[in-house]
Amino acid sequence: MYSITVFLPGLAFELPVVVMYLRKLGILNPGRLHAMRRYAAYAGRRGGSMNEKDCIMLQYVAEEQSLTKAAERLYITQPALTYRLHQMEKEFGVPIIVKNAKGTRLTPEGEYLAQYSKKMLDELGRMKEYIANMRNEVKGNLRIGVASYFGLYKLPPLLKQFRDMYSEVQMNVTCGLSTEIIELLIREEIQVGVVRGEYPWFEGKHLLHDEHICLVSQKELAMEELPSLPQICYKQPRFYAGSYAPLPFGETVSAWWHERFHEPPLVTMQVDSYETCKEMVKHGLGYTIIPGIFVSPEDRLHKVELFRKNGQPMKRHTWMLYKEHSLQLATVDRFVSFMKEQHRQ
Repeated sequence: MYSITVFLPGLAFELPVVVMYLRKLGILNPGRLHAMRRYAAYAGRRGGSMNEKDCIMLQYVAEEQSLTKAAERLYITQPALTYRLHQMEKEFGVPIIVKNAKGTRLTPEGEYLAQYSKKMLDELGRMKEYIANMRNEVKGNLRIGVASYFGLYKLPPLLKQFRDMYSEVQMNVTCGLSTEIIELLIREEIQVGVVRGEYPWFEGKHLLHDEHICLVSQKELAMEELPSLPQICYKQPRFYAGSYAPLPFGETVSAWWHERFHEPPLVTMQVDSYETCKEMVKHGLGYTIIPGIFVSPEDRLHKVELFRKNGQPMKRHTWMLYKEHSLQLATVDRFVSFMKEQHRQ
């Protein structure tokens, strides 16, 4: 059996131990095992080793395309970073970086090492989470992705309450468009996602809350006059996550419109932010149709909740999404249960 030490913060595993846990996680295939054994044999011959710090270093160099910026993120000097890269070049027998007028970039061999390093960091991170959860202890990293609005207004007090309950959990939060959050969840870069809108998600899913879609204007408007009045139209940002693209907000509004009018709205502006729509209305530039949650009493705007002709309210839903197998981790399971408890329907 080959033997090589793989380093994690405060821990060290021999290759046989790594292999055992990667098998338990179901992420060890023959090709990956062969590569690990080849590297073990290589390191044994050359006396070198590539530990977690080296993997992180390659990631930063790849992301920054600058040795200075990468060194700053690593909290080391640039000469120290350059020295270690040169050592790795000697160990692997290939060039890893090349300098040009725009800075530093990775060679094809360096790019491959960076990609492999990312995979190993992800797998070792999952192994560490698995080990931390073997005794059902709620500790370790919790990776959450949330739609920007939820991250700004709803998430902070929830995280504070969960952290007070489980002080040994480290939370990594990513905010972005709902479609971006879905993509991160598919790639398992996050464990729990909170998105706004409707998505064809077939694993764990829980409705957190919903809000009415409203007609917002400076003053009360007669519905029959809407086709002749200027509309500030919300246009969803262009981002498509493969088959997980959402039902556009605009389609929901269009369905409501066509039930009532035989002519299109008089769209004078298209913006990609609900807040911008509201500000345009506040300045007398027209009316808009957006989720009512974005309008507060302090805005002093007229707000009317919209309904379909069958009496069904027009609503925008916020969902918590996750993959079922991630509930095997105690930290994820407790967080999902906590969120469900906080958002009982």
